[in-house]
Amino acid sequence: MSIKLSPSLLKAAKKIELIALDVDGVLTDGKIIIDDKGAESKHFNVRDGMGIAVALKQGLQVAVISGRYSKVVEHRAKELKIPHVYQDVADKKLVFVKLLAKLKLAPVQAAFMGDDVNDAEVLSLAGFSCAPSDADDAAKASALWVSSRRGGDGAVREMCQLIMTAQGKWARAWPGLTRIIHGQNRE
Repeated sequence: MSIKLSPSLLKAAKKIELIALDVDGVLTDGKIIIDDKGAESKHFNVRDGMGIAVALKQGLQVAVISGRYSKVVEHRAKELKIPHVYQDVADKKLVFVKLLAKLKLAPVQAAFMGDDVNDAEVLSLAGFSCAPSDADDAAKASALWVSSRRGGDGAVREMCQLIMTAQGKWARAWPGLTRIIHGQNRE
């Protein structure tokens, strides 16, 4: 990942202890598939899941705050061991503020990625606010950083990796990765 961050964004990323995420349009491509029996499915990106797993392994808190309820999200969050899952949320800002209080964190210690108008208030509050490249204009305008990736296509991974790289945690998660990238493990 070769993302260039301004000094102010780098400073903001270094403070992050919580990564909070919307679901539809962030962890997914925003499409909801409902079959003729009413069963719902969504597409999740395995690389986004890896970003979340590494963030948790490196001691960051992770939360999902979604305006919709979905059993599929419940399953994915459980699979990834996301400890804070809030669904069917009418007021995302209120839930975000309560979560910060529960974790004894200030807004500057939290990142949030959202993609639509109902995420704008949380984006404006978070210390490191992010939006996928295909987010609504209101979300992008409220975000400090816009991913080069689309929702459900690696935007969350890019954000997680960016935050952990700024904090020196990404390299710690993958000792030896630098050697592999530079071909030093080949004979």
